[in-house]
Amino acid sequence: GMVHQHFMLVETMTVAENVLLGAEGGMFTGPGLERARAEIRRLGSDYGLSVDPDAVVGDLSVGLQQRVEIIKALYRGAKILILDEPTGVLTPAEATQLFDVLRELKKQGRTLLLITHKLKEIMAITDRVSVMRRGEMVAHRTTAETSPALLAELMVGRSVSAPARASAQTGAPLLEVEHLTVTDGRGVTRVFDMSFMVRAGEIVGIAGVSGNGQSELVEAISGMARPQSGTIRIAGQPLGLAMDAADARRLGLAHVPEDRHRMGLVTAFPAWESALLGHESEARYGTGPLIDVDAAVGDTAAKMQRFDVRPANPMLKTANFSGGNQQKIVIAREMDTDPKVLIVAQPTRGVDIGAIEFIHQSILDLKRAGKAVLLVSVELDEIFTLADRILVMCGGRLVGERQTGETDQNEIGLMMAGVESGRAA
Repeated sequence: GMVHQHFMLVETMTVAENVLLGAEGGMFTGPGLERARAEIRRLGSDYGLSVDPDAVVGDLSVGLQQRVEIIKALYRGAKILILDEPTGVLTPAEATQLFDVLRELKKQGRTLLLITHKLKEIMAITDRVSVMRRGEMVAHRTTAETSPALLAELMVGRSVSAPARASAQTGAPLLEVEHLTVTDGRGVTRVFDMSFMVRAGEIVGIAGVSGNGQSELVEAISGMARPQSGTIRIAGQPLGLAMDAADARRLGLAHVPEDRHRMGLVTAFPAWESALLGHESEARYGTGPLIDVDAAVGDTAAKMQRFDVRPANPMLKTANFSGGNQQKIVIAREMDTDPKVLIVAQPTRGVDIGAIEFIHQSILDLKRAGKAVLLVSVELDEIFTLADRILVMCGGRLVGERQTGETDQNEIGLMMAGVESGRAA
């Protein structure tokens, strides 16, 4: 059985319907659905995979959707379970729950194959580890007899170190958010009266458990959604309530979205088309309604060289690049415009360790160039590696702010859970 990095679920159908899909066992699904409901409850009890069989999948959290994928495989009698980047979209708490499930599956005699670039997870959950580099197996190790540093070196082919965070030499505010309130399409308030600023030469990280208003905040600042109230200024210029993402871009804002497939790329397009999305009207791509294809392809080829996209083929369909190289295409497109402000959300989700090193260095280079960077990530390691200041969101509210050098992951984790200094925030 296979649990894909990007789930293969029909969001408008129930859990039981998704589990049964493709294994109906006959023309009539009624009896099959009853059997599926009973089996979902049994698997939930046996393996710690509890989920409501009649819940609509689109209403479930990402962690519960992943449970549905695992149940689908077990329902079909899978003895071997392959999981591709299983924690790439999970919160730390959901990842811990997943590992408990995997340990129980192992105890019950299942074979588990985990594909991941996260070295902490390899060390925590696996018995043996094999390393692939450039399409070849380069090492096989017993996990207890290796280390994260050695595995990183085997993965990349050289020693890997965290980028040095330059001291903040800040200037004037380039992104200002005042009393911002954002509601979703159903009229539910997702961001409450939030105010902060990001200065030139500064990286501000927003930490929080996924689903606490970070996505809606980013969409409002980038012009993708209209806030209910409040003020947004980019390099001193207001982004009015009637303005959109194109207006935000013209004011000097670049945006790396959290979901590259849904909001960052068109995977059916060749890479050169994905590399100019949102910039089609720029003079370098021709004048008038038609795009100068040769100019666009040449520009993409140059970006691919600068940002180490592999393979460096602008004509290759975007879907045929690895996740890390797809992310580099998005980052190259956004950073190459010399923005004043960069909003980057979940920049290394589902990305290999070599690409993570490159992406982190690219973000730090923007900071050194005097740009303002707003970094949104559920990865606390990433926040602490890059950010100068950390803002913490919980329940759509700003519940705390810390200088990175004056706090630790334990304190930030408590604030993410809504607890600050021993009290409910």
